Amino acid sequence: MATGEGAILIPIVAGIIGVGVVAQVLSDRFQVPSVVFLIAAGIILGPEVTGILNPAEFGTALPAIVGLSVAIIVFEGAFHLRIDKLREAPKATLQLVTVGALIALVGTAAAVRFFLGAAWDVSFLVGSLLVATGPTVIAPILEVVPVRDRVGAALDTEGIVNDVTAAITAVAIFELILLEGEGGLITFGFLLAERLAFGLLFGVGVAAAVYYALQYIDLSPGNAPQNARLLVLAGALVAFAGANTLASEAGVAAVAVAGMLLGNADLPYEEDISAFKGDITLIVLSFVFITLAALIEFSVLLKLGIGGLAVVAFIALVLRPLLVFVSSIGDRFTREEKLFMSFVGPRGIIPASVATLFAIELRSAGMDEAADVLVGTVFLTILLTVVFEAGLARRIAEKLNVIPMRVIIVGGGRVGRALAARLADRGENVVIVETDQETIQTVRDEGFTGHHGDGTDTDVLRSAGADNAKIIVAATGDDDANLLVSQLSQSKFSPERVIARANNPDNVDAFEELGVKTISSSLATAQAIDNFIERPALADWMGEIGRSGDVQEIEVTSELLVGKTIGEIGPELPDSCLIALVSRDQEAFVPDDNFTLQQGDRITFIGRSDSVREAMEWAHPRE
Repeated sequence: MATGEGAILIPIVAGIIGVGVVAQVLSDRFQVPSVVFLIAAGIILGPEVTGILNPAEFGTALPAIVGLSVAIIVFEGAFHLRIDKLREAPKATLQLVTVGALIALVGTAAAVRFFLGAAWDVSFLVGSLLVATGPTVIAPILEVVPVRDRVGAALDTEGIVNDVTAAITAVAIFELILLEGEGGLITFGFLLAERLAFGLLFGVGVAAAVYYALQYIDLSPGNAPQNARLLVLAGALVAFAGANTLASEAGVAAVAVAGMLLGNADLPYEEDISAFKGDITLIVLSFVFITLAALIEFSVLLKLGIGGLAVVAFIALVLRPLLVFVSSIGDRFTREEKLFMSFVGPRGIIPASVATLFAIELRSAGMDEAADVLVGTVFLTILLTVVFEAGLARRIAEKLNVIPMRVIIVGGGRVGRALAARLADRGENVVIVETDQETIQTVRDEGFTGHHGDGTDTDVLRSAGADNAKIIVAATGDDDANLLVSQLSQSKFSPERVIARANNPDNVDAFEELGVKTISSSLATAQAIDNFIERPALADWMGEIGRSGDVQEIEVTSELLVGKTIGEIGPELPDSCLIALVSRDQEAFVPDDNFTLQQGDRITFIGRSDSVREAMEWAHPRE
């Protein structure tokens, strides 16, 4: 029977995990990032409110538990950071973690110095920690706000890289403070390089060892997926512990390097590994956020007064937009996407955990005022940015119209899932509505958003998001159901287009009498086969639409286009993109250079995917 400290800790840990699961359910239900619920739970359960959770019960073990938890979280984020995703916004990503980080560091330090009157060394210590956004807050936001790949890639990379550099920079500055500035920039540079070197060394070494074991060692044929999952988890923890033993906070760099290398390697059982790590991350994320939120002391926050609020406001409303707009100069982000990235940059776990450890050492060195400024500013910034920026992320995205086109597909069979895969590859926001429970499970297992219910029911369509859908597709194997879905979509909602699948070619006329664009399965198959017979090169290229190549159509409404000839517009288009067709009064033309565009014409862009998207944004700017 458990006694003493163990008897106290068991219900505390179990309760934290239970609250974390509830927070995740609430996050999915209300489309609010889970970190908002986790921080609220930590404050409510902590000593400042109910006193149910007291982090002091963990004693000296808390820093070690938090450290290992952070290692798993950072490894998880880095594992999903794919090189092909980084190519979506390479220039902005690089500048966010260099120029942007420098702006955040210097600007935050100046704000702490000016508004709170702290010494410059303490100000730069706070600034170094608050550079980081972090995967602990960015990942939950991106789960409920499905932004385009280029935005997600930039935010993901910024969070992971800046988490690492912020922690290491902060440690170097902190040690300089304890040394009372001895050695200056030379010592700072050495401390920084040392930790990065140890992190790189252990990260590459562990990644190589794990990769070799997974590829070339028999992991027991009967239980290989489970052993693979455990091996990867153990590797992450070994990388963290090994690097941290040699230099504090080098472990964060080690797990980031190991995670990125393994995530971009061709690993066996990768889906099993990814799902397992996701579940583990959910548990440790809950523990870390709830526990550290319970450490918040209202007296320390209130002590900062108006100056503390001014620092947070300056960071969120001035510095963040400045660094985002400077970092994304010349890149493909729209103004709305830049504004979204500007106002959704909450700070995460690593600043809180590192600041807590620093504060303990500062107080033991008799530097109580510096400790209060450090902990108070860091926790106040995390609290306010998470509540307002993470909590309102979905609404900010909807207001700025940065969430990709919402498409509702009724029918989760092979046709529906294949269509969803193509749309998702282009970054569109797809919801599949399906009545069969097994099929909805398959839909979710394949990574799509599945909504269980009968698509011929108005309430089901509405709860799936039909009020905000631009396109509704009836793709079931039952023509009667598809016809009813089409009728409901047109009469009850206002999508831009309703598209139906006709399984029986004889039913096409009935659909089109309703004004519904109809695709006959048998005719489409025949046309596809004919294309491969007569036009094989074109058929192959069409199969890549949405991946390497794309074809998109827009209506001419902008002054950039009305009254202009194709010859005048051509030089303005991106490379590898051209106008292939113009439709006017239900007739399509292949335009020559002298063809003049009119209001209401529909033009078809054809070319490389990124060039076509860029052309659409140039030719049809958002209001």
